[in-house]
Amino acid sequence: MSTSDNQPILHRKGYQRLLTWKEQEQGQSALRIEGARRVGKSTLVEQFAQREYRSYILIDFSTISDEVKDIFRNQRTDLERFFTYLSVYFNTPLHQRDSLIIFDEVQYFPTARAFIKQLVADGRYDYIETGSLISIRQNIDGILIPSEEDAFRLNPLDFEEFLWALGEEPLASAIQDSFHELQPLPAAIHRKASQLLREYMLVGGMPKPVADYAATHDFAQVDRSKRRILDLYRNDVARFARGYEAKVTSVFDRIPEQLSKHEKRFNLASLSKDARMRDYDEAFFWLSDACITNNCYRAADPHVGLRMEEDRATLKCYMADTGLLVSQAFPAGRGENAANEIYREILFGQLNVNEGMLAENLVAQQLRAAGYDLFFYSSNNRSKAEQTMEIDFLLPAPYAQAKAKLRVSPVEVKSTSRYGSKSLDKFKARFAKRVGTQYVIHPKELSQAGDRVYLPLYMAHCL
Repeated sequence: MSTSDNQPILHRKGYQRLLTWKEQEQGQSALRIEGARRVGKSTLVEQFAQREYRSYILIDFSTISDEVKDIFRNQRTDLERFFTYLSVYFNTPLHQRDSLIIFDEVQYFPTARAFIKQLVADGRYDYIETGSLISIRQNIDGILIPSEEDAFRLNPLDFEEFLWALGEEPLASAIQDSFHELQPLPAAIHRKASQLLREYMLVGGMPKPVADYAATHDFAQVDRSKRRILDLYRNDVARFARGYEAKVTSVFDRIPEQLSKHEKRFNLASLSKDARMRDYDEAFFWLSDACITNNCYRAADPHVGLRMEEDRATLKCYMADTGLLVSQAFPAGRGENAANEIYREILFGQLNVNEGMLAENLVAQQLRAAGYDLFFYSSNNRSKAEQTMEIDFLLPAPYAQAKAKLRVSPVEVKSTSRYGSKSLDKFKARFAKRVGTQYVIHPKELSQAGDRVYLPLYMAHCL
């Protein structure tokens, strides 16, 4: 039996998604788990296999031998022999309806993915595929994409999962209760949650850095782990972004610079004065499809059908993990003491850093982990000031005052305690009946004023 890379075991919300698939599908579909490199896909699936099945086989197609590949190539018409050979090769008995076969890093061997249709129809065992870059065009050339796949994206740990990793389950529960009851936490607990959120902002949600921090609270070690991941992503660009790797690298390198601006929209002129979205759209797609970034597109006309109003020429490009953004934005220091000092200064607000960049990226990360596609709204009308506004995020959500029908909830992110809310006021006035609950996510405690809810930053994952 192959083993996955040595990732730490953490409590992940994705585990429940796997359980639901197993119980509901009963072998009628395979589950495809996508996600960035080092986000913990293999570890999660192997943990699930160990707990929920009598036996399992994990086939890592990034390292597997040609002999195993030949089993897939040569035995597709004889499933009895195919399963016998797999069982013998991995020295693992297979039990009908109680064994799981895992196709790990399946993008390295598309033939196996094409075989899923036949295996699911056979019905003897369950199948999970994992991979990054799995849907990029060069990884599906020449194969028939199986319709018997359910897709699931595994994101970096959200703030609640980070609290679980630190043994702060009671605080995580208190935050959820406070959000659902719309009652603020006591001041001391609010301060503790806010401080832990700042730690999460620096560490991020990639499993290895989180496990390092939980074990050592050593920011230098955390930073080393994050920089290895960033190096891995750069190597992936060179390896997989064939023909446009220079454009992908240019976009990737400028993400911190673009997010540090007031409006945070990606300005293509920063790449080249002649740059056009039609020339760089593939680069933005590649980064998003590899789950390295969370792209947030402008909705030209905000209503619950946000996808229909998507303006792909205007976007904000967030890092999928805020901890990686921190390491990307700040050059590596010389020695461990330098790295720890930089992190401590950011943690305690002693270093001049763009808090708005980190706060907005963090909220984007939480919303994406909660399953939202990301949209924002902006309007600039020089002749009508009441129509000039910028709304950070738009969410379709049930609205109690409209009998729980879907409305657009505008979300504004504030990184400081002193701010204005003119854009929210203008948005509500202009779009009126389309607008549901309005949210301000800020460093202060929870409060409510009519249909506007002010949430502390540590509740962004609750939305």
